[in-house]
Amino acid sequence: MRIVDLSTPIAHEFPTDPPIQMAHIKYVDHQDGIPSMLTAFPGITAKDLPGGCAWAVEEIALCTHTGTHMDAPWHYHPTMNGGERAWGIDEIPLEWCIGDGVVVDFSDRPDGYVTTPDDFKEYFKKVRYSLKPGDIVLIHTSAMEAWGISDYMKKGCGVGAEATKWLSHQGIRVTGTDAWSWDAPLSFIAEEVKKTGNKDLIWEGHKAGRDMIYCHMEKMNNLDKLPTYGFKVVALPINIEHASAGWVRPIAILGENEG
Repeated sequence: MRIVDLSTPIAHEFPTDPPIQMAHIKYVDHQDGIPSMLTAFPGITAKDLPGGCAWAVEEIALCTHTGTHMDAPWHYHPTMNGGERAWGIDEIPLEWCIGDGVVVDFSDRPDGYVTTPDDFKEYFKKVRYSLKPGDIVLIHTSAMEAWGISDYMKKGCGVGAEATKWLSHQGIRVTGTDAWSWDAPLSFIAEEVKKTGNKDLIWEGHKAGRDMIYCHMEKMNNLDKLPTYGFKVVALPINIEHASAGWVRPIAILGENEG
């Protein structure tokens, strides 16, 4: 068995996110932590601590969409499935988050490209794979080429509304991408909306959740290290009451003779 980590780390003021999503981490080392530890043990001094060291802890301020995370329907719109109250991340069935994985390699698509149902149909025909309900579909884009710099938010292709709905109609409930967003980069969408005047293009992949229910992961990693299929995905989101997303550390589990 081999395990592949499909997550990206949460790092201090990492430039792959806009300011509102950047994590701010205060590191408290074994010396800085002495005052707080002494309050737990009345009557002792710093020299009484084993090795003269206290506990190390971190204080973190971040957004639910920082790092690798899973979006819940509440993120997309107040309602889902044509009018039902949208679920928060705490309401996602965990059974959806464990399943057979399949990688869709769209890394050859240009930045800003919006995929269609035909793109997916042609790809699955080429790789001779038939989707089944419960599969977890992972989109490998070119975005990770810019990981670590602000250009990451402008890289990769996105998944359009009709393609998102098509996946849902195949019984797919959880998907993922190694790009910053399930949709095309926001700068490309804004340019297309300005050029065409078509407001329906705004966040169309996410907004598909108004008509059906699905969840997607964003800012995944190492999708290029996976086979097209033949592996399991485990991606359990953190349980945050009625939140629009939850941090997740997805993994791929490959057999001894796979990958």
